[in-house]
Amino acid sequence: MYGFRVPYKAGGYEHQYTFSGDFQLDEKSVFVIAQVLGYTISKFLGIKVVSELPPERRAIAILGLIGFAELALIGFGAASRPWNIFFIFLNGLPLGMVFGLVLGFLEGRQTTELLAAGLCTSFILADGLMKSIGQELLKSFGESWMPAAAGSIFIVPLLIFVWMLTQIPHPSQADEHNRQARTIMDGKSRWQYLRKYALGLSPIILVYLLANILRSIRGDFARELWTDLGVDATEFSNRYTQSEVWVGLFVLVVNGSCVLFRNNGRAYVSSLSICAAGILLLISACYLQMQQALTPMTFMVLVGLGLYMPYVAIHTTVLERFIALTREKGNLGYLMALVDSSGYLGYVIVLLVRKMIKLEGNILQFFIGACLIAGVISLASLSWSAWHYATRFRSKNDSVSTT
Repeated sequence: MYGFRVPYKAGGYEHQYTFSGDFQLDEKSVFVIAQVLGYTISKFLGIKVVSELPPERRAIAILGLIGFAELALIGFGAASRPWNIFFIFLNGLPLGMVFGLVLGFLEGRQTTELLAAGLCTSFILADGLMKSIGQELLKSFGESWMPAAAGSIFIVPLLIFVWMLTQIPHPSQADEHNRQARTIMDGKSRWQYLRKYALGLSPIILVYLLANILRSIRGDFARELWTDLGVDATEFSNRYTQSEVWVGLFVLVVNGSCVLFRNNGRAYVSSLSICAAGILLLISACYLQMQQALTPMTFMVLVGLGLYMPYVAIHTTVLERFIALTREKGNLGYLMALVDSSGYLGYVIVLLVRKMIKLEGNILQFFIGACLIAGVISLASLSWSAWHYATRFRSKNDSVSTT
């Protein structure tokens, strides 16, 4: 899926758009906002679609959504300005539901953390790899047709791997005993679940929102961040991939290790601790960068770790074990769509506000300041989550354990 979503970001897109008055946006920012807006709408649609879709229809839905995204990229290549903006919006519109559909094949198992950590590591690595591929394809296809060309490379692998997803066996009885059987959710059951557990979910949503905003800025404006760090433009292709390899491997090990906890309460608290450790690492990296004590690669890797540790923990463990703790019928796709929709809506707002208040200077300075503010808020939210667990779930022996 990332092959159909990310490669265009390797382009420069230096054309300027002037809106009301003297308000201007560079073309890349317009594309990012348009795609993320479509992606955000997709997440809101996913609250219903992903949570209600029967398991046997997931595979065809994934293929249909990604196929639509590739057609939009072809339109992007063929369209002239400003119509290409509409097609990059259409590209993002279906893709926000893909992750939730894939996660539906993996949730509710005693191995879910390990499987989901591998899944999340794949998109951490893909973010850098696809930009590197986009950078290489620019030489042959130019900025307009490069995104569609990149997507076409992954059509056959997409078909193979979606078929492989359909071969995954259903959760066993032991899985359902330990993690709670997962079911589709209609509108009534979704609202009932949210009203009942809003107090526990709200701080998690806030942490995810902040991590996703910063992660998206780091990913969408990696080119500009590397430039502000003093890295030559000719080195972008390798830097994109190298930094994400280290981040992905570490995050895989740390978050995948939560699979060792059979007790849902201990796993939940451990995942909150991983989130907190990542936030502290993020704050430390930003402080050291302000002191000019880090190399560009070290800073980007440490910041990546600090953001992806909580981001992936929420994907792999926090919400998965939250469902297991509540012992309520539901599915992970619903909760992920819920937090994702909030996270991407926040990112769209940040992109717009950053331009409207004319924060046009060094994007690295803006990014570091945002990281420090978000870090403090996230630590307070994680403390709230830990308190909520201690008061509501701990006294109930956390969950049913298996032997």
